[in-house]
Amino acid sequence: MEELVNLSFLEKFTGGNQSKIKRYISMYLATAPDILKRMMQNLDAQNWSDLGINAHSLKPQTDFMGVVTLKNTLIEIENNLKMNNYERLSDLVVAAYEIHQNSALILAQILKDLSTSD
Repeated sequence: MEELVNLSFLEKFTGGNQSKIKRYISMYLATAPDILKRMMQNLDAQNWSDLGINAHSLKPQTDFMGVVTLKNTLIEIENNLKMNNYERLSDLVVAAYEIHQNSALILAQILKDLSTSD
């Protein structure tokens, strides 16, 4: 099974600088839940335009955190929106939320581990 979080891109991007890695993880953990909450609200309101905007805005953050399964789910959401295929959106948004929840637990533990190793 593919690992849920792979920080190799972030480590390369920051040159392995622990304080930068912690800052990026902290920013992701602070912003991603709000974006996903808005996506759920967009879904409930059938606001497809904003749903697409929010899904798109979260993709770069998932790249930094190496959460490939979440990025792929966000791409699926965007693709379904482009094809006006709204039937799968509920399942996809819920899946994105669940993937985020699981990856956030891992990232929070990584952040804790990095903070204790200072």
